[in-house]
Amino acid sequence: MREASWKDCLESSSARKVTPNLQRAKSLIETSKERIDVIGEVNQKNCNFVFEDYYTSILELLQALVIKKGYNVLNHVCLGFYIKDVLKDEELFRNFDDLRYKRNSLTYYGNKMEYEVALESIKKSKKLIESLTKKT
Repeated sequence: MREASWKDCLESSSARKVTPNLQRAKSLIETSKERIDVIGEVNQKNCNFVFEDYYTSILELLQALVIKKGYNVLNHVCLGFYIKDVLKDEELFRNFDDLRYKRNSLTYYGNKMEYEVALESIKKSKKLIESLTKKT
């Protein structure tokens, strides 16, 4: 089943209700911060890798958020639907989904982003991280 909403994610077991785990959430938040702290200067050669690091930090923050609320989410699509349908944040959802698509193009299809696109994606990632940090 291809999920089209948070409800679909729950029905397909791509997202499951679990006991909230505050310690695990705290650890993921710390890991996200540490990952961001070690990201270096961005240049044309490393811009795609820097973007991937920021995206991974976003995932860690999202996982922390859902774990705190008592969910185990198995895929990035359902994390997006959590943003859209549970948090009711359409703009955050659109930004995450755009970044998810770009990350998938890199990871699964080997499509490198042009430098300017990578810089813009990194900028969006930082804003998303800021918003998620306020929610965690």
